[in-house]
Amino acid sequence: MTCTSFVALHLAETMRILLVGVTGRVGRLVLHHWRATSPVSIEIIEQHRDPDRQGGFYWSLQEPPGERLAAQRVDAIVCLAGVTPGPGADLSLNTVLAQAVLGAAYQAGIGRVLLASSSAVYGAGDGMPFSETDATAPANAYGLAKLAMEQACAPWRDAGLDICCLRIGNVAGADALLLNVARAAAVQPISIDSFSDGRGSVRSYIGAGTLAEVLRDLATCPDPLPQILNIAAPGVVFMEDLARATGHPYAFHPAPAGAHQRITLDCHRLAALHNFAADASDPARMVAQWKDTLPQ
Repeated sequence: MTCTSFVALHLAETMRILLVGVTGRVGRLVLHHWRATSPVSIEIIEQHRDPDRQGGFYWSLQEPPGERLAAQRVDAIVCLAGVTPGPGADLSLNTVLAQAVLGAAYQAGIGRVLLASSSAVYGAGDGMPFSETDATAPANAYGLAKLAMEQACAPWRDAGLDICCLRIGNVAGADALLLNVARAAAVQPISIDSFSDGRGSVRSYIGAGTLAEVLRDLATCPDPLPQILNIAAPGVVFMEDLARATGHPYAFHPAPAGAHQRITLDCHRLAALHNFAADASDPARMVAQWKDTLPQ
């Protein structure tokens, strides 16, 4: 039985999920879809860092929340907070933030934490889909930082926490291509790498709405979760197909030396826990879910 079917058939009491990291790119997308689609049997509590804000749960993540978190009666934490590459970014804070969340969950008696990692922990690979049991070989500082964060979970698992590290692929709307589309002038083509077969890069993607559904199902799953899960829709996406779905012009340019055309994830383990819609890997669906989050 998938977690989806369990939630649909057997969820009798309200589940309370604390969403940490609602101001990040992925967090904003997920929160939008959770607000629009979460059933009444699931209550979403938004962590925020504004002490003057009404509602939600104030927690700067820089100090323990103490008894305030226990008073929220949270059943699971979904932590999407993290530091991404950029000028002056301290990527080691990914472990610091994770440790703060795990320590708070333990003190508050919250048994489950979903922790956002990244498919960057695998590196570039040889073109075959990465499974959760494959060796990790990060090719950049971000991948190394996320792998260190994952490794820091071990003592908390030994203490009894159910921690699932989510090796997330590309999230449509938080990815480079759609961000470039959003920034470009309407008639300015975006650039896409072209390889020897005349096609663009191939990547594992997930739509923001689909990701929200996956996270909800994992947070409420009645069974212990795997320690590691690849997170993407089952199929793969060519970059030119994603660009075409936006309606924005694009232009092919020869891929630079050393570029990898195919970096994808094997998501069979996730598919056993979540019933994906038949069109979950369709670029048009992903783009529609992204556009739904944009200001009208």
